[in-house]
Amino acid sequence: MPDIIQLLPDSIANQIAAGEVIQRPASVVKELLENAIDAGADEVNLIIKDAGKTLIQIIDNGKGMSETDVRMSIERHATSKIASASDLFELKTMGFRGEALASIASIAHLDIRTKQTDGELGTLLQIEGSDVVNQEAVTCKKGTSMSVKNLFYNVPARRKFLKSDNVEMRHIIDEFERVAIPNPHIKLTFHHNNNEIFHLEKGSFRQRIVQVFGKRYNEKLVPIEEETDIVKISGFIGKPETAKKTRGEQFFFVNHRFIKSAYLNHAIQEALEDLIPRDVYPSYFLMLDVNPSFIDVNIHPTKTEIKFEDERAIYAILRSSVRQGIGKNNVAPSLDFEQETSFNVPLHPTGPIQMPEIKVNPNYNPFDSDNNSHKPANSGYSKPQLTPQQQHNRDNWEKLYQVNPEMADSVKQVFNPDSDEEQQSNHLIIPDHNQQEQPGSKSKAFQVHAKYIIAHIKSGLVMIHQSRAHERILYERYLIAIDEQKGYSQQQLFPQTVQLQAGDAELVKSISTDLQAAGVDIREFGAQTFVIQGLPDYATNQDPQTFIDGIVEHYKNNLQELRLEKREALARSLAKRSAIKTGKVLMPEEMENLIDELFACKNPYTTPSGRTIINTFTIDQLDNIFDK
Repeated sequence: MPDIIQLLPDSIANQIAAGEVIQRPASVVKELLENAIDAGADEVNLIIKDAGKTLIQIIDNGKGMSETDVRMSIERHATSKIASASDLFELKTMGFRGEALASIASIAHLDIRTKQTDGELGTLLQIEGSDVVNQEAVTCKKGTSMSVKNLFYNVPARRKFLKSDNVEMRHIIDEFERVAIPNPHIKLTFHHNNNEIFHLEKGSFRQRIVQVFGKRYNEKLVPIEEETDIVKISGFIGKPETAKKTRGEQFFFVNHRFIKSAYLNHAIQEALEDLIPRDVYPSYFLMLDVNPSFIDVNIHPTKTEIKFEDERAIYAILRSSVRQGIGKNNVAPSLDFEQETSFNVPLHPTGPIQMPEIKVNPNYNPFDSDNNSHKPANSGYSKPQLTPQQQHNRDNWEKLYQVNPEMADSVKQVFNPDSDEEQQSNHLIIPDHNQQEQPGSKSKAFQVHAKYIIAHIKSGLVMIHQSRAHERILYERYLIAIDEQKGYSQQQLFPQTVQLQAGDAELVKSISTDLQAAGVDIREFGAQTFVIQGLPDYATNQDPQTFIDGIVEHYKNNLQELRLEKREALARSLAKRSAIKTGKVLMPEEMENLIDELFACKNPYTTPSGRTIINTFTIDQLDNIFDK
């Protein structure tokens, strides 16, 4: 029987290895940036075209390579970082495997120009699919320039599965940030299709965070400092009130290397357990300096996983240092995440109250779907037509909403603390019996604590969560608007600009068409700046910056955590941000319109995320409460 086992050629072996090391353009960016840092560069330029599919170029002013070294650099397992196995426990460099360049060269066209500090001439090396096609002496600047062109040109299956340019750009930005943040001593620039995305000057760690994520972060950061024999911890954690519903800016760096660790993340959550709810996530930027002999970074080719010799001790020290940092800076819980911040007013003001300037459109009623007088005649807005199922739901609600004749003479008592001055002392509202509705007519609805709506039904009472009800109504409207590209936008009298982080800006660009369809008139105005010229009519009273930030946060959560399709994720995000909040006092006709529109929805009983909107209480249930 003939032998069947054979040794694979280096070119095929390199392509197989590239499957682990180089997963997408962002992987190339990570490896080349780390090589530039290991070369001692203090200035690094990243140039990208077509989200890395056409070109990825890294230019650094590091020490460069000799003619022999540049030829060896593309060989598999060739590295200058280690010489023996014992060196793995003394690593101070970002790379050490010697796989990255060999993997890149096997699946792309790679040009390397490099020159050492004391050299008169540099070297140009050109490789196509692991084959060297040219090597010659050239004049060039000190340092190294690596250009990766036509990534995956010879692996069409891998290239086919790359995502859209916007998605790939977000991954590249993530990798760029993970390298830029822990290296504030290095000047970094980032250009995409001739547009500057980042320009980061040398500075402190805090300054680098602000440069990357925006000036607003300067007020959000709480310093953390702790030094022990096991680990030195330094950096910043976001104030508890800035915690988000999505896992946003969470960075651990061990010896300046970005890592992912659910275990250490749990230590942060435990340190803040009394300050933030369980379902929100704090921001943090923490540097951990550990003796290299106490860690093992040789776990995975991406080098984002690390094993610690004494993981429990580091967990305890990290949790303690975060608690101590929060305590030193007098940071205490200050937000109710379910409360609208505009209602945070002292009960007993010590001085005169400054009333905000309020502009009111007297003809505008967000719950009156029949009254479109506030809309321009040529806006293209039309009242949504009810489907047979929606009409059936509304008809059934009309029947359910009739006053029970047996209850017609009963006294209606509903608590409403926001009605008028006399009723603000927690009195009960007792309607005049002479104005009682006749059997067969629609009963009045009442608010409780400006949060719930209560109304009579034949069998007892129905209680509706007003914010969730409005979220359901808006969700179904936004879905229709996105599908039909017929959303209505209320134009702003004075267009406003909003600033976003680089990754969030790319995300907004990727969904701008659907945002426009849903009524968000947003236009690009620079690399990370947008102009808001109009908002959906249900969100015209919101601050554009807060509104867009909220949409982005919810959208990322819906897309990443819940893995929803883009259309549904956006509709959920818009509905969540546009819906009326707890504390909003509604007029009787507004409540009735809200109820009518809710029962015209395909699913009036739960929010898009599955939370309960409606609870009913029968007469028997109410009797049982009082018979106990």
